[in-house]
Amino acid sequence: MAQQSFDLIVIGGGPGGYVAAIRAAQLGIETAVVEREHLGGICLNWGCIPTKALLRTAEVYHLIGEADEFGLKVKGVEFDFKKAIERSRKVAARLSAGVAHLLKKNKVTVIDGQGRLAGAGKVVVEKEGKGATELTAKHIILATGARARTLPGLEPDGELVWTYKEAMVPKVMPKSLLVIGSGAIGIEFASFYRTLGSEVTVVEVLPKVLPVEDDEISALAHKAFAGQGMTIHTSATVKSLKKAKNSVTATVAKEGKTFEVVAERVILAVGIVGNVENIGIEQTAVKVENTHVVTDQWSATGEPGVYAIGDLCGPPWLAHKAMHEGIVCVEKIAGQAGVHPLDVSRVPGCTYCRPQIASIGLTEQAAVEKGLKVRIGRFPFLGNGKALAMGEPEGLIKTLFDAATGELVGAHMIGAEVTELIGGYAIAQTLESTENELMETVFPHPTLSEMMHESVLDAFGRTLHF
Repeated sequence: MAQQSFDLIVIGGGPGGYVAAIRAAQLGIETAVVEREHLGGICLNWGCIPTKALLRTAEVYHLIGEADEFGLKVKGVEFDFKKAIERSRKVAARLSAGVAHLLKKNKVTVIDGQGRLAGAGKVVVEKEGKGATELTAKHIILATGARARTLPGLEPDGELVWTYKEAMVPKVMPKSLLVIGSGAIGIEFASFYRTLGSEVTVVEVLPKVLPVEDDEISALAHKAFAGQGMTIHTSATVKSLKKAKNSVTATVAKEGKTFEVVAERVILAVGIVGNVENIGIEQTAVKVENTHVVTDQWSATGEPGVYAIGDLCGPPWLAHKAMHEGIVCVEKIAGQAGVHPLDVSRVPGCTYCRPQIASIGLTEQAAVEKGLKVRIGRFPFLGNGKALAMGEPEGLIKTLFDAATGELVGAHMIGAEVTELIGGYAIAQTLESTENELMETVFPHPTLSEMMHESVLDAFGRTLHF
């Protein structure tokens, strides 16, 4: 068995893993990344990036359909489904190659294979049974990610019942689609397929779509999706799936009654489970709860010298959270001064459906449950000149401030390009900006960002343009 020694070994080359490795290398730590499949992980290859490429196709198609509103004449518009899928895969492949370049540039050793812990400071890497390599390091970061959750009786088969992977590379464009689960993944696929013409039904077990979002934003999203022709059932459960040659019949239970939904394809989007199997943690002090590894604020597990980051650990399960965790973890290992643990309440979340949704911090409901007295500001897209010029008058920006301190405790948005705007509020929270500082900030005109300012003003009875 060949042996190699490093200061740090990262098992998993997804967003958290490769960023942790790059930061470690920048700090002079000799680092190796073990990856069994694709550099960039699920996010780059089967998640964040290729789905956004698909959603961009749907967005352009929708805008072309609105061409007459902009004084343009367009005839005979069709979409090439196969080409749209190919473009999505090319974007993913390009970025995956980019990750390989970044790791090489930073002199990170990349080892192809399945890595698992094999005793204190040891990792064994195997590839398709072709021998094994033993690596040693004082520090080991587990960044093995997660996979789609399945439910008994609703298991995906890759043909009629899909996970996100099959939904990204379908052989046919389904005329009808049932999406089980209305979190970000489910709603993004529902939005993509509906925009391209599929009859879409969404079933959500909880009382609202996009369950982690603020109630007001969720209600506006539900109204928008229904207006686009989606059929949405909340507080409902899919009890069974009966497969035919080219369709699936779902039995759905809601309010004590059952009914059937027939669709050509089904997407199962009911959450994720951590990839805790086959990584050698069984004989260690690494603790697992609900399929996810338990860590402290510095990503350390119960096993000395072993850390865990990203989707393998607790929520929110987002690529940017994994990246930041990796950086914090490595800088703490390196003994860097001024390292701060990640505050997950300040991690923004984005859903790239139509209309887009973005949020950070506490929802109104969570703030009330915490006993906070909040001042709430709202500003509609209808009152913004740039939104009207873009032909995007539907949307809302909502801000929440602690009435006692003026602290920005939450921001929630729905509408065009809000996934770009939310970064402004993320900076404000990091800097612990007060309401006065935000109100004194000059926002450029005409921009969508002006609505962020107006929403802050509204929380204190000072809105100007509505």
